Amino acid sequence: MKQILKNIFEAPKFVIGFVLFVLTFLLSFYYIFSTFDTMELVGSGFHAPGIYYNVGEVLNAPEQTLSYEGTKNIENRISSEDKESMKEWLVRFGDVSEADIDANDAEYLVSLWLEKYDATHPQTGLLNAQRNAYSRMNIAIQKMLEDDETIIAQWNEDRQLEQKREVLPQAFVKDTDIAGAVNFPLGTDNFGADMLTKLSVAIGLSLRMGLIAGAIATLIGLSLGLIAGYVGGFVDNLITFLTNIFTVIPSFVILILIANSIGQSARGPGIVAIIIGLTAWPWTCRSVRSQVISLRNRDHVNLSKLSGHSLPRIVVFDILPYIASYVVMALILQISSGILAEAQLSMLGLGPSTANVTTLGIMMQWATKFSAHTLGAWWAFVPVILSITLITFSMNLMNTGLDQVFNPQLRGD
Repeated sequence: MKQILKNIFEAPKFVIGFVLFVLTFLLSFYYIFSTFDTMELVGSGFHAPGIYYNVGEVLNAPEQTLSYEGTKNIENRISSEDKESMKEWLVRFGDVSEADIDANDAEYLVSLWLEKYDATHPQTGLLNAQRNAYSRMNIAIQKMLEDDETIIAQWNEDRQLEQKREVLPQAFVKDTDIAGAVNFPLGTDNFGADMLTKLSVAIGLSLRMGLIAGAIATLIGLSLGLIAGYVGGFVDNLITFLTNIFTVIPSFVILILIANSIGQSARGPGIVAIIIGLTAWPWTCRSVRSQVISLRNRDHVNLSKLSGHSLPRIVVFDILPYIASYVVMALILQISSGILAEAQLSMLGLGPSTANVTTLGIMMQWATKFSAHTLGAWWAFVPVILSITLITFSMNLMNTGLDQVFNPQLRGD
């Protein structure tokens, strides 16, 4: 046993796959340490990853005066979209050649803008909304270049604004002095829930569903394959006939029909995993059957028959050990296939129905349904896609590594 384990962990592909899988698996425990509940709605809609500070707490934090000019740096205060808009206006209406404009040089671009921009220019071809947008951008740029203090005001009893304090450009606050900071490493989803917490829970649930589905499919396929391969005759023909039926009809179509017939209210994670397992066994059965057929006439099996051993004993003690490594590899592939099948079902709206937890497939469905890809909310679907990819890729890599260890032809023995 020690030698087998040594050989397994000396296979590079298995080790790489195992490490990737463990790292992804460990991420499923993040929700234990998270400050948010799984479905806690801490925002409204998509929010980009980052640390969010309460504006009121920022204003109340103790100020520190620093002579730092970085905040006045134009390069850091003008967005790339504004730079492109300025460049477009200068080329169309400012009589500036596009070759003379470097959008990456913010200071030069702003100087050209201040020199050339004229709100009274006809700006033929622009809508009023576009003209107003350019005008607002010009005001914002001029305001940006001013070095005046910011005035904080509040309503008094007469409903008039009354100056409360002035904030100078040199005033800074330390992040640790700001109370009420909220950290979203992966932003929030369409419901305003923390993405990383939900992703952690989703990975764990998807893995458990894949394990249940894979175990059921492997157990059914292994049992039927052992019986068909060893007994032969009518039993073999009957099991092969059933296997061919499931093979001819795509299992995913059967999966969709069964999941849809059950109804949304009854489709819990466990039920969906069982359905996936009950439709994914045929290829395991066929493979095990072929392995058993090549083993049933071996000398040690014939010796057991002559000794009067029962069929279950022969199958379990004389045949199963010789295909144990293949069974493990089949289980790994079935788990991987189960996770992918759940994701496919959920994308079609036929996945688990639960209000308390979520799966990777459901997260993808929500991201698609609420147009995360068109809104630029990449954090709502890219981490989910990467998680599914890492899990399935790592398990397939482990399977390839095991195949190299146990397959004499691949070992070169």
